[in-house]
Amino acid sequence: MEVKPYSHIVQYYETDKMGITHHSNYVRWMEEARVDFLKQIGWDYAKLEEEGIISPVVGVSCKYKTSTTFSDTVYVTVRVEHYTGVKLTLSYTMTNAEGKAVCSGTSEHCFVNAEGRIIQVKKDYPAFHAVLTELAEQ
Repeated sequence: MEVKPYSHIVQYYETDKMGITHHSNYVRWMEEARVDFLKQIGWDYAKLEEEGIISPVVGVSCKYKTSTTFSDTVYVTVRVEHYTGVKLTLSYTMTNAEGKAVCSGTSEHCFVNAEGRIIQVKKDYPAFHAVLTELAEQ
């Protein structure tokens, strides 16, 4: 399954007084890319919520490589780094228009139902499990 990178254009309000993108925005772009990634694999947030699946972030990390500035285009590639059927780790590689790495990161997620109880995707949602398993093996 091919997933296309998410594209984000740095907005003026995302920069600081020095004209450089504030570090907090990279985590926001990871979330934007994750939403786009789930949509591309056929499991957008609306579908997950209809199925009763909530996927909170339980951890996040970023490593900044080089800065970006207003109007730069940042491409975010999302990959399933690790998936156990209960926990999902996604990796993010952000590059600029020249293909130079600007940031890398990960986000860790669990899966819970509306009552906040952990669910086992493999058992309770086999179709979603199959997609995540396939992507983890790529």
